[in-house]
Amino acid sequence: MTTQNDNRGGNAGGGRGPSGGGGRGPGGPGGERRGRRPRREDEDSGLVERVVKIRRVSKVVKGGRNLTFNAMVVVGDGNGNVGAALGAAGAVPDAVRKGTTYAKKAMTKIVLNGPTIPHEITSKFSGAKVLLKPAAPGTGVIAGGGVRAVMDAVGVKDVLSKTFGSSNTINIVKATLAALEQLRDPVAAVERRKGVKASGAPKDEAAS
Repeated sequence: MTTQNDNRGGNAGGGRGPSGGGGRGPGGPGGERRGRRPRREDEDSGLVERVVKIRRVSKVVKGGRNLTFNAMVVVGDGNGNVGAALGAAGAVPDAVRKGTTYAKKAMTKIVLNGPTIPHEITSKFSGAKVLLKPAAPGTGVIAGGGVRAVMDAVGVKDVLSKTFGSSNTINIVKATLAALEQLRDPVAAVERRKGVKASGAPKDEAAS
């Protein structure tokens, strides 16, 4: 009887030790997953992510209601690259993760003039209209809601803005992105136009 009790005690203790099964020790599967997460965060540490809007969508079906969530996410590197996208899923974290992934793929290069924009621009998307104006250094970002999120992500420090029409945050974000994509460098535009005229002048002289 004494031998059987000793064996049972040894078997029970072997499974609970640090080297036992179950993956509870530092070398188990759980420890490997905890070691991978900081690497993923370090890779994305250079990007600025802003969750602008989260909406709950309810769809009535035959068996009841289906609830889904939409998340509008703006992603930028703070150095002229910015993108925005809408992610949809059955849970808020999944919707934000999808929106972040789509926004990274949709990132585009924006022409800036230091901490501000090169010139005034107006753009419209659906019922929302956005006006952007360059500002002097130290002015800050005079904007709210979706416009501020886009400016923070793209790296604009001084800008004046005004929104007209619809107050839909998603449409305001898209109108702001459309306005930024229309920005051009004035110096480069003038040089390009002068180059076209200069190349056309010899042709005119040759024809005369």
